[in-house]
Amino acid sequence: NRLKASREVESVDLPNCHLIKGIEAGADDIDILPNGLAFLSVGLKCPGLHSFSPDKPGGILMMDLKKENPRALELRISRGFNLASFNPHGISTFIDNDDTVYLFVVNHPEFKNTVEIFKFEEEENSLLHLKTIKHELLPSVNDIIAVGPAHFYATNDHYFSDPFLKYLETYLNLHWANVVYYSPNEVKVVAEGFDAANGINISPDKKYIYVADILAHEIHVLERHPNMNLTQLKVLKLDTLVDNLSIDPSSGDILVGCHPNGQKLFIYDPNNPPSSEVLRIQNILSEKPTVTTVYANNGSVLQGSSVASVYDRKLLIGTLYHRALYCEL
Repeated sequence: NRLKASREVESVDLPNCHLIKGIEAGADDIDILPNGLAFLSVGLKCPGLHSFSPDKPGGILMMDLKKENPRALELRISRGFNLASFNPHGISTFIDNDDTVYLFVVNHPEFKNTVEIFKFEEEENSLLHLKTIKHELLPSVNDIIAVGPAHFYATNDHYFSDPFLKYLETYLNLHWANVVYYSPNEVKVVAEGFDAANGINISPDKKYIYVADILAHEIHVLERHPNMNLTQLKVLKLDTLVDNLSIDPSSGDILVGCHPNGQKLFIYDPNNPPSSEVLRIQNILSEKPTVTTVYANNGSVLQGSSVASVYDRKLLIGTLYHRALYCEL
């Protein structure tokens, strides 16, 4: 039941879509700046998870969604950063008061857990590496939402970092996953009790944090306090494995990349590939939020959707380890 192992999807097609050239091994997370520049985290590898290019390191791609036919270009990363072991997972951008753009990247070099902070150099199409963060309260980081130049909330999808203990933790359904607040002065657990905390994002007014619990099929709404602590406000139950969360800047709606059937995702069979599903959630704070299916596919086009981000009627859908889709709505 946690994997929704028997679920199949009815296709919901969008008319103006094409696969993005150059993305063949996943675009797990996507974040779009207010000016239409989209960052895509590509090439994630996890123990036990399928990969279409197991020997190629991951990277960060960029697309300019203001352009007519945007292409995905790989961003150069400053010297001194270990590119060979780059294994990017969740990402988040932060724009400082002086318009400096920071890119935060969850990284798993040799399957360890770090958060990398880069400065985006737009003129050079490059990332300048500023800092690597490791911390005992970040044992199994999945996703991140930046709230300052070195400040963020992050999800741990497991309590343990050891692969066997992780497996046991999931198998025993311990609900020990959590959300951590990190700043240079203070690091603390601010929410806990998740089955597997995954995607995280923030409301446009910055008052609420949204957390996807992938194996519980839930989105949690947490209220932020001045001391950065969180208290749970409500839980929205869904019939699918919820992965990454994005905010539609024009409406405040939440877009969710989902896995209708987790068993197909984790046990890969090319003849019965994992399906894809994108949900839009309107008015999540209301008594009855509206949940609509934006896109669904049985895996014939797109396998294992993990994120959907929108900018000015343009939609990007990324996947855990397959291709990525560009649609004009």
